[in-house]
Amino acid sequence: MKSAILALASAAFLAGTAASAATLDVVKERGELRCGVSQGVLGFSAPNDKGEWSGFDIDFCRAVAAATLGNPDKVKYVPLSTKERFTALQSGEVDLLSRQTTWTLSRDSDLGMSFVGVNYYDGQAFMVRNDLGVKSVKELSGASICTETGTTTEQNMADYFSSNNIQYQVIAFEKPDQTIQAFNTARCDVYSTDASALYAQRLTLNDPDRFVVLPEVISKEPLGPAVRQGDEQWFKVVRWTLFAMIEAEELGITKENATKMQESGTVGQKRFLGIDNEAGKALGLGPTWAFQAISAVGNYGEVFEKHLGKDSALKIDRGLNKLWNQGGLMYAPPAR
Repeated sequence: MKSAILALASAAFLAGTAASAATLDVVKERGELRCGVSQGVLGFSAPNDKGEWSGFDIDFCRAVAAATLGNPDKVKYVPLSTKERFTALQSGEVDLLSRQTTWTLSRDSDLGMSFVGVNYYDGQAFMVRNDLGVKSVKELSGASICTETGTTTEQNMADYFSSNNIQYQVIAFEKPDQTIQAFNTARCDVYSTDASALYAQRLTLNDPDRFVVLPEVISKEPLGPAVRQGDEQWFKVVRWTLFAMIEAEELGITKENATKMQESGTVGQKRFLGIDNEAGKALGLGPTWAFQAISAVGNYGEVFEKHLGKDSALKIDRGLNKLWNQGGLMYAPPAR
């Protein structure tokens, strides 16, 4: 399955090479950013009953739209399955993939796509029903495990269970809703995917308190936005939008105070927000591109806490996703 997905995505890359040229110009002329997102994962990207999208990945799409178009609402969200996401990016159906995607060597080299950075340090985990009495992944011998096709989870499980001599059975589905429904109806004993997604999906289950996420994390899953290869300018626009959100948190610039900081902030804060700073020209953007992004969605910490952290239903601890000077891994080069 994985080789077939790689082949399809590689073919799409060759067919869509022309689409990767001058993406920023295309987005500006179109007046809209086309952003590939999940088909619905609470906290990351999910529509409400009115079809309005929200989440951690959604706010990144909005930040890029604000930086490039001056309006965070100029986004068309394209829901994509794990199988569809790479071909959609390479064919030009979307300009940006902001969809809980792990940065790996094969994806970065074989699929004609480039990850702009890491916006969430995650890892694969396992969720079980409390009545199974399981406290550790190493107690899952003989278990059936639901997961999604086209992800890194199957290979991670093969590596982990083989090295620990644990027998198991994989039941794979194409879409997250199919996977969680199978787990919810006891077609499998275990559900495995990124830990962040498990915390989100747990809240959609019948009686969430009947389920628990096991403590072990068996892989490194650096999640991040991706763009097509072949357009260095667009790559830098998206990458520096991510960096700007991280640096804004370090500088103490928030959605609420960004306008005030332009007028009365420190020299560094004013420069970051576009005062006497022409760095945006090299990206094809105006001097206040970072201000536009932060005033639209907030800094990295604000977005995290709103959708995933203490202010959200998920209540996920930031852990490795704290700033570098707070014990985490989040670090951005200076935006100047």
